[in-house]
Amino acid sequence: MQHEQTGTIAEKPVSIIYRWLGDRIFLTLVVALGLSIILLAGAMAWVLTDESGMALKEFGVIGFLTGTTWDPGVQFRFGAFPFIAGTLITSVLALVLAFYPAIAVAIFIAEYAPRWLGHIIENLVHLIAAVPSVVIGIWGIFVFAPWMRDTFYFPIYEWAANHHPSLLPILGSPIGYGMATATIILALMIIPFTTALTRDAIRQVPKEQREAAWALGATKWEVIRMAVIPYSRGGIMAGAILSFGRAIGETMAVAMLIGNNNNLPFSVMGPAATMPSVIVNEFREAVGNLHLSSLMAIGLVLFVVSLIVNLVAAYVTRKLSITGGQSI
Repeated sequence: MQHEQTGTIAEKPVSIIYRWLGDRIFLTLVVALGLSIILLAGAMAWVLTDESGMALKEFGVIGFLTGTTWDPGVQFRFGAFPFIAGTLITSVLALVLAFYPAIAVAIFIAEYAPRWLGHIIENLVHLIAAVPSVVIGIWGIFVFAPWMRDTFYFPIYEWAANHHPSLLPILGSPIGYGMATATIILALMIIPFTTALTRDAIRQVPKEQREAAWALGATKWEVIRMAVIPYSRGGIMAGAILSFGRAIGETMAVAMLIGNNNNLPFSVMGPAATMPSVIVNEFREAVGNLHLSSLMAIGLVLFVVSLIVNLVAAYVTRKLSITGGQSI
């Protein structure tokens, strides 16, 4: 017995050393991985800034951002404003189109649908999110764009030509590949993100929040409107903002459907361009160092805009989460 106790006492310092060493190794690994993300983002920003220096020096930061001419073939002038405008227009309109359907689907899944039906809808939403962008683009080219052209664009264009010819420059060419088609496809692609985050936010509402509204005699819709949605608004707004960031950075489907017109003005049904689409279309065929530097400068603008959107989403989530439970 004395021998066993002696062995146990002797093993304790060894066990403590191993535990201390394991904690130190784990802490070092976690800190290193966390810092690597920051260093990677910093390295990306540095490379983009360095590579875009020629264009920003040639045209000036303000001149590059506000320039409306993108001519790599003759004038060698590069202005990013058409792509900034195209990105913001398509992303904002896609968010407007996607927001309320996404909220409605999330509320139906979390509050109304039976569990088996909710699981089916959730899987379908996840399936849409998992479809590669290029596959959605191919479907848009061969199915959606021709259907929109024959069903909506041509009839609208013919009506405008017969009754209001002044609208034709605003409507643009009804070929099916343009800003309207790309915006609708973009809205379809960001619906799953807003839906998923809104559903999770609704499910995190405490049961007491609902019971308080029920005790006051509220109906089902009044419970959702006055108790559930106000409490989960932080998650809802974060989902919307993150979906907006997803729309800003979307590349392949937009590049395949937007028509890629590099100059203003844009039209509703006519071709346009975004920052990701011009990068993916022209990067491999860049004519000269100035052209390549201008594309890198657009990448820098896209990087900064995406960073701002994510920071705003984090701020809104934190701010609204603090006051979200004060609805009742």
